Amino acid sequence: MARRPTALAAIRLLVLDVDGVLTDGTLRYGPAGESEKIFHVRDGHGIKALARSGVTIAVISGRDSAAVARRCAELGIGEVLQGVEDKVAAFNALIARHGVSASACAFIGDDTPDVLLLQRVGLAFAVADAHADARRAAHRRTRRPGGQGAVREVCDALLAARAGRR
Repeated sequence: MARRPTALAAIRLLVLDVDGVLTDGTLRYGPAGESEKIFHVRDGHGIKALARSGVTIAVISGRDSAAVARRCAELGIGEVLQGVEDKVAAFNALIARHGVSASACAFIGDDTPDVLLLQRVGLAFAVADAHADARRAAHRRTRRPGGQGAVREVCDALLAARAGRR
């Protein structure tokens, strides 16, 4: 039986994956290691607006990146969990710290390592270009691909719901 998604307006915590969600998933390496990640500026604007509305934003990523730490600091994201092998365990600790139920959380993912977390949250989003495993586990799919405004799309939907427009 399919799980019923939590209503957009009930979301209190939005959790983001990074590679394939905040970025397009491309990894560039130079002789010294990872050389760059590219983030979409409109995603950042959406994150800031959603945070101002009272929704907590967090990042849980399997990889560790100085670029992610810097971008999250610029956006005011205080919960940045990188190098995480068990995303569900990290999520459970996160919601315990914030006193929020899993049903009041949304997550945006893009690939097989995100499936268990997509299944755990109240409202699960897969980006448009997500792997089929993530698409099957999600309640909704964005129109925009990862790294190209998918996060902004989700933020806008959550903001509209909080304002009573959806």
